[in-house]
Amino acid sequence: MRAACLALSAVFFSTVLAAQPKPAYEVYGIRYATLKDFRVSGLVKGADPARRMDIAMMIWLIKGQGHTILFDAGFYREQFMKQWKPADYQRPDAAIAVAGLKPEDITDVIISHIHWDHADGFDLFPNAKIWIQKEELEYYAGEAWQGHARTAADPDVLLSLVKWNTMGKVNLVNGDAQEIFPGITAYIGGKHTWQSQYITVNTAAGTVVLASDNVYMYENLEKHVAIAATLDEASNLRTQDRMKKQASSERLILPDHDPAIMTGFKEIAPRFIKIQ
Repeated sequence: MRAACLALSAVFFSTVLAAQPKPAYEVYGIRYATLKDFRVSGLVKGADPARRMDIAMMIWLIKGQGHTILFDAGFYREQFMKQWKPADYQRPDAAIAVAGLKPEDITDVIISHIHWDHADGFDLFPNAKIWIQKEELEYYAGEAWQGHARTAADPDVLLSLVKWNTMGKVNLVNGDAQEIFPGITAYIGGKHTWQSQYITVNTAAGTVVLASDNVYMYENLEKHVAIAATLDEASNLRTQDRMKKQASSERLILPDHDPAIMTGFKEIAPRFIKIQ
């Protein structure tokens, strides 16, 4: 009898806890650079190769529950500046000043995937804990280089990540549907890289999906077309469908490079928007 009562109590309390509202965060977008005249067919599978546009380079700020979090960290190393020649560029640790922040204020950086424009800037934030999918880091720090001339990862970024890991500053997210903080959950993405991830964030406006490059453009969602750079097109389309179910509205699925993102939400300051 006592065991049955304890079991019922455990079920009751777990039900009560599950019913508790998740903490709400504030989400902001910061456009720190532009890549001019970018080929749209590199973003949207099957797009006209002649189409070009200026695309946005974004980092995302999440505030709440004692954390000041960046989702992706942009880039700053000289080799990327020379190769891509960004316009309207602000180094990510300077770009966050628009939100009244200094680099040391950032408590956490969630890296969606290993590509240069998302992972490179993580070490600009000295006090941050890093969150990256375990398989993403393990693959690009190891197997990806076996017999291949180049991979999606830059050696300088990888070496910095490994160094930070030896310092106890890297958290390895182990798979799908992992709650990083109450109200912020990481999901495995649509194979943009080996194990890319995206996150959902609970906000006062509802569940926001920060898609990163798992969705490059609104056009991917509207036409249900895969991103051009994916290891598995079907996986990418399944991920888009999943995001549509997770977000409180499709408006709250935020692609990473669409310049229209800056006109769809309240602009607090130039190149700084609040998602609401």
